[in-house]
Amino acid sequence: MTVHDGQGRRGGGRTRPGASAEPLSGAYDTALLDLDGVVYAGGLAVPYAVESLGAARGGGMRLAYVTNNALRTPEAVAEHLTELGVPAEAGDVVTSAQAVARLIADEVPAGSRVLLIGGEGLAVALRERGLVPVESADDDPAAVVQGYGGPDLPWKRFAEAAYAVGRGVPWYASNTDLTIPGARGIGPGNGAAVEVVRIATGGRFEPKVAGKPLPPMHRETVLRTGAERPLVVGDRLDTDIEGAFNGGVDSLLVLTGVTDVAQLLAAVPEHRPTYVAADLRGLLVGQPEVVPDGDGGFVCGAWRASADGGALAVVPVEGPASGEADPMDGVRALCGAAWSAAEAGAGVLDGEKAVARLGL
Repeated sequence: MTVHDGQGRRGGGRTRPGASAEPLSGAYDTALLDLDGVVYAGGLAVPYAVESLGAARGGGMRLAYVTNNALRTPEAVAEHLTELGVPAEAGDVVTSAQAVARLIADEVPAGSRVLLIGGEGLAVALRERGLVPVESADDDPAAVVQGYGGPDLPWKRFAEAAYAVGRGVPWYASNTDLTIPGARGIGPGNGAAVEVVRIATGGRFEPKVAGKPLPPMHRETVLRTGAERPLVVGDRLDTDIEGAFNGGVDSLLVLTGVTDVAQLLAAVPEHRPTYVAADLRGLLVGQPEVVPDGDGGFVCGAWRASADGGALAVVPVEGPASGEADPMDGVRALCGAAWSAAEAGAGVLDGEKAVARLGL
């Protein structure tokens, strides 16, 4: 049975991570997995991802891949996953390109022209909804849509978008992630490209956005997967975890992508995940309970965390288990201390020394 202690979706914020007495792959029927930074980075599989996903699937959990990256088609994503050792079909993949194409199709006449600033994945999604991608602001488009087009997207494409948006053509974006993780580090994402057009048009216009964390993406995911007990799995607080919060479903944050421990400890209520794990091996195990100890501290496994004097501290709990202290239990305990302090009005506390003590 999953324990939702410390839960606060809409009223107060979550004050500590939740717990699960059984493996997460058994507690939830479907994992809604982000891709970049969770399953792969720069085209290469994230450590432990292939084995963990295979084990979760073998245990009966459905795997669906939900990405804000609108560049590639679901078929191409599924082929890539299969090559990495994670068998997948196009129907297992949900993209922000599909979500924004549905959003546009709901708001413009059937067969409308849409000025496309992006890649093949977005073009295919538009055609799937009966829309016609065009290349120029002079092609009389009914809408402008931006999606991640890769590092080689020509600068003139942004100019075409700016011309059309400046004329008052309705503007849409697949997502507004400012960054995207890759093999060489963190690069600019579609949100950075959206800002280029915003600046060029004097900041007078705002796009309608479909991707995580907004409702159109959650709607698209539910329609395509039919998940009844979904678990959102991601590496970003402001898209994956906030999207789960907005959708009213549980989430697992893995620390293999954009988010680090310091950012997790400073998370605002809507960015606090239900569960935390180092990587996708977290799907295959339960989650230990984070317990208030009555003295203002929180204990998880062999670690105790507390907040005092504007800083966070974490120490091993004395006893036989102290020699086998899992650093991730220390992170969970620190989340309890940091989030509870924030809810009490203490603000963001300094956790640098505490995180260093855990070796993270």
